[in-house]
Amino acid sequence: MPTLATDAIVLHAFDYSETSRIMRLATREAGVMSVLARGARRSKKRFGSAVDLFAGGVAHLHLKVGRDLQTLAGFDVVRARPDLALDLGRFTSASALAELMLRFGGEDAQPALFDAFSAALDSIAEASAALAREAGLAGAWRLVAELGFAPSLELCSACHTGLDPRAELSFSNRAGGALCAQCTPLHPVGRILPAAARSSIVAWTDSRHLETLDARDAQAHQRLLREFLQEHLSDGRSLRAFDVWEHGEWGRAG
Repeated sequence: MPTLATDAIVLHAFDYSETSRIMRLATREAGVMSVLARGARRSKKRFGSAVDLFAGGVAHLHLKVGRDLQTLAGFDVVRARPDLALDLGRFTSASALAELMLRFGGEDAQPALFDAFSAALDSIAEASAALAREAGLAGAWRLVAELGFAPSLELCSACHTGLDPRAELSFSNRAGGALCAQCTPLHPVGRILPAAARSSIVAWTDSRHLETLDARDAQAHQRLLREFLQEHLSDGRSLRAFDVWEHGEWGRAG
């Protein structure tokens, strides 16, 4: 049975028996996969804190072609990311990104997507409670970009002419981004995108600094992201973790 050691992050885990767990991992070399961790509930030596959600490290896998559930022989934890569980805003932001990986990550190797996801979790963990949602939005748009569906924001998504960065423009999910004045009547428009909102998404996608948004603007960004995901990546099922993230009513730190 071939073995593989690969960077991995825990996306989901649940008890399988009195001693074992089934886990869903995002991996650098093999995409998103399901694994059985025999003895994970009692073996600290082989698995450490790998049973914890969002833990990252090196997964040691026994692979069998054609098997849906592979065997996890061990997990060397490098980043446990405990801070993600200490604040509800951080936890729901990270959970929304993990859900995107689970649903759309695929089973093929996508190193750049894995790196973007890992960096996004670290950014959320390191962000203040007041910036957790912004860090989640930035990470989500980077994942969308790595999946090949980044919205066009600096060029018209229809005719590809340059757009005025200071202008308020129409945004079409179906067309794939912002539209110039000439193309707007020709495409279904989802909403009007202010220049500041467009600038924020461009900055987030390019891994630039986070900018604090007020609650209303942050919720508008979440709606825009959800609508874009529904148009380009949805498989017809609701994104439950994303819904909790978008509609959560917890307070934000000042």
